[in-house]
Amino acid sequence: MLFQPLDEKKFVGLYIDGKVHSQIPEGITGTWRFCHYLDGLDVTYASLYCGGRSLAEVCPPEFLTRWQHISGKMSAHIQACRVSKIDLSSYTFLDLVPRRLLSEFLDIKNKITEHVLREYPKPANYDFLYSLERFVGGVRKNRLNINLCSLKPHLTTVRARSAYKRIQAAAPMVDYDPHKTKTGRLTSKKGSFPILTLDKQFRIAVEPNNDLFLELDFNAAELRTLLALSGKEQPQEDMHEWNAKHVYGADTSRAEAKKRVFAWLYNPASKDKESAAAYDREQVLSQYYDGQAVNTCFGRRIEADRHHALNYIIQSTTSDLLLKRAIKLDKMLETRKSNIAFTLHDSLVIDLSVEDKEMIQDLIKTFGATDLGEYIVNVSAGKNFGQMRALKI
Repeated sequence: MLFQPLDEKKFVGLYIDGKVHSQIPEGITGTWRFCHYLDGLDVTYASLYCGGRSLAEVCPPEFLTRWQHISGKMSAHIQACRVSKIDLSSYTFLDLVPRRLLSEFLDIKNKITEHVLREYPKPANYDFLYSLERFVGGVRKNRLNINLCSLKPHLTTVRARSAYKRIQAAAPMVDYDPHKTKTGRLTSKKGSFPILTLDKQFRIAVEPNNDLFLELDFNAAELRTLLALSGKEQPQEDMHEWNAKHVYGADTSRAEAKKRVFAWLYNPASKDKESAAAYDREQVLSQYYDGQAVNTCFGRRIEADRHHALNYIIQSTTSDLLLKRAIKLDKMLETRKSNIAFTLHDSLVIDLSVEDKEMIQDLIKTFGATDLGEYIVNVSAGKNFGQMRALKI
C-alpha cells in the first residue's frame, strides 16, 4: 500500500488512495521520501532508488504535464507565504495550501512513487542510503548555537560584511543533501547554515549547545583509502611525515611531502617514481574502474572518464567511510546529551557534554575502526568551531 505523508516535518496524517488517515495504518509499504516519524517501519523509499533525482526528473511522460502544473501551483502558494513573511517551519502543508490542491499533489506523487519502485532496481547500497537519510535528518533537527556578536570585530571589509549577512539570513541548522554530488559527499541545501563553505575567520560564531566541540578527523584520509584499496598496511603515524621519511627522503619536509603526493595522486600524467612505488594507483584503477564507470566497494556506480576515475574512487570511498562512522557514532550518542553537530569533509564535530566525557576514548576508537581498517584519528576540541586545539589522546 503506497502512501504520502501530508507533511514531512511532523506527523499530521497520511494520504492513501484518495483519503487522509489520521493514524498510521498497518500494511503501508512505500512512499517517496524518508520522514523521521516513519523510522522503524517496514517502508520502502522510492527517492533512494533513483539516486536523489527529483520527482520531476523521474516522472513518467504521461504524468509530466500534470505534475508540472500542480507542483507549480504548490510552489506559488509556498512563495506567497514567504513573501508574507510566514514562518514556514511553524506550519504544515495542510495549513498553507488548499486541501483539494494538496490531494491532487499527493495523488500524482503517489503515481510517480509507484513508477519508480516498479521500474528502477533497488540499489546495492540501499540500507546504507536509508541509514544516511536517518542520520542527516537527525542533524537537521539540531539547532546550531550561532553567536553573531563574535563576528563584529571582523567586519572590516565588504566581503566580510557580505558573508555576515549570509550567515545572519541562514537557518540555524545544517540541512545536508546526500544525493547532489556524484561521489556521495554531502552538500548543503539552500537556506541551510553554510557550514561546508564557512570562512575560517567566521567559524568562531559557531558555538556548542553543550560544553565544547570535539572534532574527529581522519589523518590523510584519501591516502589511507588508496593504501587500503591496494591492500597495503596503514602507517601508524602521520601520513605526510611518514611520506617525508620513507618515500621522499629525510631532507623533505612534511609540507613538501604533502604537496608532492597530492600533485601526483590526481594527475594521471604525473610521473613520480617514488610516489608510484609507495601508492599503486594503477592497481586500484584496474579493480574499481571498468572503462566507463567507477564501481566502489560500497556499491556506488559513477560514470567517469579515465582522467577522473581515480578521484571518484578515492573521494567516494572516503566519504562513505566517514558517513558510516558518523552513523555508528550517532547511534552511540542516541540516548546521550551529546550529539553530532555536523560533518565537514573528512571529519565530524560532536557537541559534547562533560557528562559524556568518559565516552571520548570509545568515540575515537569507533571512528577510526573503518570498514577498510584502522585509520589514525586526529582529535581537537574547543569552545567554538573557530578556536579548536589539537589534543593528544
